[in-house]
Amino acid sequence: MLRKCALTLFLLLVSLMLAPPFGAGVALADEGDRSPGPVRLLATVPTPGVPLVRFDISWVDQDTQFYYLADRSNAVVDVVDAKQDTFVKQIRGGFRGFSGNNDTSGPNGVVTSGRWLFVTDASSRVVSIDLKTDQVVDSVTTGGKGENRADELAYDPKDGILLVVNNADSPPFATLISVNKQNGHLTVGARITFNDASNGAEQPVWNPSTQRFYISIPELNGDVTLGAVKKINPFTAAVEATFPVNFCQPAGLALGPRQDLLLGCSVVFDTDGNVWDSKGTKTAAPISVIMDARNGSIDRNVPGVSGSDEVWFNPGDGRYYLAARNQPGGPVLGVIDAESQTLVQVVPTFNAGGGTAHSVAANRHNNHVFVPLPANNVFPHCLNGCIAVFGTSSEGD
Repeated sequence: MLRKCALTLFLLLVSLMLAPPFGAGVALADEGDRSPGPVRLLATVPTPGVPLVRFDISWVDQDTQFYYLADRSNAVVDVVDAKQDTFVKQIRGGFRGFSGNNDTSGPNGVVTSGRWLFVTDASSRVVSIDLKTDQVVDSVTTGGKGENRADELAYDPKDGILLVVNNADSPPFATLISVNKQNGHLTVGARITFNDASNGAEQPVWNPSTQRFYISIPELNGDVTLGAVKKINPFTAAVEATFPVNFCQPAGLALGPRQDLLLGCSVVFDTDGNVWDSKGTKTAAPISVIMDARNGSIDRNVPGVSGSDEVWFNPGDGRYYLAARNQPGGPVLGVIDAESQTLVQVVPTFNAGGGTAHSVAANRHNNHVFVPLPANNVFPHCLNGCIAVFGTSSEGD
């Protein structure tokens, strides 16, 4: 217990020291009770099976308060009670597991709606799982090349439409898949090919206000400094707009308040606008980007955090959370206030053994934020791998 408390205090002190002056209490001090305070490590949830090293995207079902993680090390989906912060079970779906190559491994993307869990896998496989029985009720393929995986996905629950991304194919593409909400069966629809995407395609998100999908494109036409967000009509399969973004290579994408999109930049650039070299002479200039989903205008470049993969908006505390595995100085959980559009904190996480802290999801009911960590002896109860739970101090913690 003493070691756990000491480590928690240490991580809190480090995270407060690392928080940049432009994002600390100055911006939020005048906002009264709206500021939930600094984020700290609340708990770790150990994962069973072989040591957790390789994993991918995670998701919190806000109705059931269950957390789901694509666990490649064990070829399962891990399930955690996001209310009690306790491990529940592992769901098996015939997933590939880690093949030795990221592009041909699985499971990858996870999303839920009602009784259905949708998971992507290697060989372009997409499965629908009945959460009442934990059994696969349907499996389809998006038709990618060879054993390349289907990766991230987003879901339109009103119309029952999935957008599934094949990021490892060249050029990358997305597939619209219709879901029978009564029995979970899947029907493959139109393919949308991103011919101008020269470095894959990443996190999609559904926007119920515009009735459109959006997807982050790290790089356009071989220009490392230029990326984009594409706006997709799910009913016509048309790319209606390509919104450019500079010096970012967006990977993560989350819909926030007021039609804002947070772009988690995957690449760190330097003060001269070149890709940052940790051994070079130029200073890193990490940013994240907030974009208007309606017209693609850039609301703000938020300095201080970059190298992100999955990002998440939590309406419970009005904050974006970024799994910044390649942040200069080491991996962190970035915390951005959505109202002031400023970075308020960076909290150290951990990369180990080839696994990286690149996945994040939050429970809006208790504002607990879940970041899976590869097996390590730094965080408590994480020798076999764990889900780190972050949040703010509250009565009873």
